[in-house]
Amino acid sequence: MLRQRYLTRRATLSLAAAAAGAVVTGGFGATANAEPDSPNTRYRGYSERDHARPYAKYMADRTTREPAPVAAAYAGPATPAQDIPDHSALRGDLAATGYSRVETGYGRTVSGQTWVAVHTVMPGVTSAMWDWWFGWHSSESARYKLWHPDAHLYAGIAADRTAEPIPDRDKYIGNISYVDEYIGPKLQQLAIAFQDPLAHGFDVPEGHTTILARVGSSVAPVDVGWLAHQVRPIAGGCEMRSRFYLDMWGLRVPDLGRAADAVGRGPSVDPRDLAADLDAARELLLHCGQEMNHLARFLPDLYREFRRTA
Repeated sequence: MLRQRYLTRRATLSLAAAAAGAVVTGGFGATANAEPDSPNTRYRGYSERDHARPYAKYMADRTTREPAPVAAAYAGPATPAQDIPDHSALRGDLAATGYSRVETGYGRTVSGQTWVAVHTVMPGVTSAMWDWWFGWHSSESARYKLWHPDAHLYAGIAADRTAEPIPDRDKYIGNISYVDEYIGPKLQQLAIAFQDPLAHGFDVPEGHTTILARVGSSVAPVDVGWLAHQVRPIAGGCEMRSRFYLDMWGLRVPDLGRAADAVGRGPSVDPRDLAADLDAARELLLHCGQEMNHLARFLPDLYREFRRTA
């Protein structure tokens, strides 16, 4: 089910440059220096209004350090291509049981896809908490910043379903999250379109969850890859097995309003960023390792307090 017709690298970069240029020259002014509490502004840290929110006690000045295996992989060489599953094998790689040869690393597949894997152990956390989190966090930038206070700057959601009386998974599956964040030194403006893993053939038993999404640009109507986070129970909590496959470009339906909003926050699109090199993969490994480890430390308390009041 994950098969799609993908663009070539040249076509992707040309389209991105043209699309970004069209939006920028369309008369949309930048608002990067607007007040932090205006709806379409990205900013570092937390504003005065953020500190008045009911979940402010979970706000941290800095992100917790990454686990030792992530630090070791970040400091080490790329994983050999023969040890990396191709994207076509993702469903088997994220099976309900078992592990892959490499659970934390970065590199390129034999077919040239850029790949990142991160394994995170999360004491006291359950898959239900992650389904709730993905349905809850994108409606306010301050919520998104809880996840990685050093790197997360802005979040918005195509359809805010947080107050709807529906299962937590239905609040994000089929929805699109728009985020501005730093991955290493590069500011990215991303559109993350969540999809139903069952429709793509993933095995998701009771007590597990798999978060699957197509990742693209908020500015250009271009997808750049896939992400998948498998959460499954272990003794004392759960483990998350994250996978990213980049340089798998495709087209998405243009959303000129969202593109204009992204440019209004301050243009950051660089067509070259749509082609991920090994340095970008390495930085993504570190970013994922930090944010998952950081949030897992207080997610149980956050979930118990705010799922009741949702």
